[in-house]
Amino acid sequence: MSDTLQQLAGQALMVDVAGPRLGEDEAAFLQQLGARAICLFRRNVPDEASIRRLIADLQCALGEDILIGMDQEGGAVMRTLFLPAAPSAMALGAVDDAELAAKVGAAVARGLASLGVNWNFAPVLDLNNNPDNPVISERSFGENPLKAARLARAWISGHLSEGVACCVKHFPGHGDTHTDSHLDLPVVDKPKAELRDYELSPFAALADLAPGMMSAHIRFPTLDADWPATLSPAILRQLLREQLGYQGVMITDGMNMKAIRERWGQPQGSAQALAAGADLSLVLQFQDEMEESKQALIDAVAAGRLSEARLQEAATRVDALIRRYPSRQRDYEPAQRAADAELFAEAWRRALTAHGQPQRPPVGATLRLVVQDQAPSDGVSEAGLSADALIARLSRRFSLEVIRYQSREELDWRRLPQDGRYTVVASTTRERYGARERAEWRPDLHLALWNPYAAADLEAPALISYGFADAALDAVAQWLAGEIEAAGVLPARLQ
Repeated sequence: MSDTLQQLAGQALMVDVAGPRLGEDEAAFLQQLGARAICLFRRNVPDEASIRRLIADLQCALGEDILIGMDQEGGAVMRTLFLPAAPSAMALGAVDDAELAAKVGAAVARGLASLGVNWNFAPVLDLNNNPDNPVISERSFGENPLKAARLARAWISGHLSEGVACCVKHFPGHGDTHTDSHLDLPVVDKPKAELRDYELSPFAALADLAPGMMSAHIRFPTLDADWPATLSPAILRQLLREQLGYQGVMITDGMNMKAIRERWGQPQGSAQALAAGADLSLVLQFQDEMEESKQALIDAVAAGRLSEARLQEAATRVDALIRRYPSRQRDYEPAQRAADAELFAEAWRRALTAHGQPQRPPVGATLRLVVQDQAPSDGVSEAGLSADALIARLSRRFSLEVIRYQSREELDWRRLPQDGRYTVVASTTRERYGARERAEWRPDLHLALWNPYAAADLEAPALISYGFADAALDAVAQWLAGEIEAAGVLPARLQ
């Protein structure tokens, strides 16, 4: 086995690290693996100083020509808590202002560039044509493919102007699924023409611009009867490369997700993905499976299932991405940071959307706030909005009577006082409401603070924010106080 093959196999993997510090053993492991692409998560970025030190340590261990990736979409998918909180894609869809989208994309990139992150796994190009989708929702610009492509192009253009690469996702489209691929293998069984005209449309429109693209762990039987997109030569090579002419870096979604790991495993999945046309396999969580994935690539070359030339092609694409978008930490001046925070706040305010003619509470009234005590992570986004955080934000302006519940099943709406007090239900998770809540819960106002589709579940007027960042909550409080209007327009039909 040649040293070149060893090197190419290691470079075909993007892996993660355990925490905010790079220890000697982990640095030695990465050096032995030969990886040069690292994916960061919330656990790696507790504060600005820690992530800057971690990236500097990674560069010291692996060399300066590395790829540092992170999901910094905006909304609920923001790995950092210390950078200004960007609006979600659907919030930008509700505003429908390409110039604003470009400014937001640039501001997101400025924050990442200050840390040394040079590849952002954003934006989402999936279209919202399935309101029961458990994982996309406000991460999408909306349901209209032309509008989504227009806003995404603006966002990407702004982002790239600041020297940080983007990675659109999830090709060829994760919008019309009822299943989260973190948990199982979704299937989208549509005619080719329908996929071409809808799901594929934004990806085709932006194939000339996006430096990176992430595959979906989804089966599309009319495109490939045997393999999900991540593992499919018909989808990654023939459709994406040959028909759409895409020349950027194709990376898999996390191979530790159950859709792949429980069927093929990360090692064999990696070998199949690279053979199918991916340039990087995102192998996460288990060091032994990272080593096995490298060996699986080497074994596949020996068995003739994967060529060394294919690995060289993949490495060349990643080389070009790193050269064009190097990992270099930059200053983030306080004045610029403050301006970016205000830009995001403006976007959150403009996105605020009224549904069903909501009425504000009477002046000076006490609000009865019904809210889930804690909102855990759904496994994709970070943890949702805690009751304490919402109470603290609203209590600055209003007198509150708070009714907390741990789970929706324990709340009996019929036991709430029937005293005419203005009652607000706050939805702080992505979860939709069930039949019992639909039949019984009758608030004066429904604050849909995460999943906009939840606004369709309760027979009540709603205020939709598309996210629960502090600036979004400030906008909600301003509306309740009569200081601003809700001018956003729903970018997807609620059902």
